[in-house]
Amino acid sequence: MKKIDDIYNGGRFKIERVEVDLPGGVTLERVVVKPGGAVAMLPIEGDSCYLIKQYRYPIDEYIYEAPAGTMNEGETPDETAYRELIEETGYRSDRLVPIGFIYTTPGYTNERIWLYEAHSLTPSNEFHKDEDELIEVVKVKKEEVFEMIRDGRIVDAKTICLVLKSLLSEEAVKAYVNSPGKE
Repeated sequence: MKKIDDIYNGGRFKIERVEVDLPGGVTLERVVVKPGGAVAMLPIEGDSCYLIKQYRYPIDEYIYEAPAGTMNEGETPDETAYRELIEETGYRSDRLVPIGFIYTTPGYTNERIWLYEAHSLTPSNEFHKDEDELIEVVKVKKEEVFEMIRDGRIVDAKTICLVLKSLLSEEAVKAYVNSPGKE
């Protein structure tokens, strides 16, 4: 892939026009959106987890989603996850468990979101909600999260992926296998 020019460069992302050489000698011109990295966390407390209900202006709706945020320049995914968890929920995690990453829409963007479970939560005195975010923190039983995905109350792709990856994580599988009634 070879960059031809910048279409837009500012704020959170840039848009580039690129040339892509395909097998067989075909060259295509495409547009690639480059928003930078991000993280999403599933804060877990016992048999519950925390989601946020947040207004998203591009779709003009409040939606349920996992706390998430973008990486600052020079920041690692782990550092971003610690910071964003506090900024979005007011909780600090003493144990962030990385469970992989996703590409959000690889047909036109290179956006990668690192996924985490957040355990050992304690309230943080560093909590200062961003003025431009309309967020409500909601505590939900884990079983209810699955129902919210099934019935369409959770429609955010990163959150659905995060819940699935969390369910499939080794720690989650062990907890499920060892739970009462699972012999």
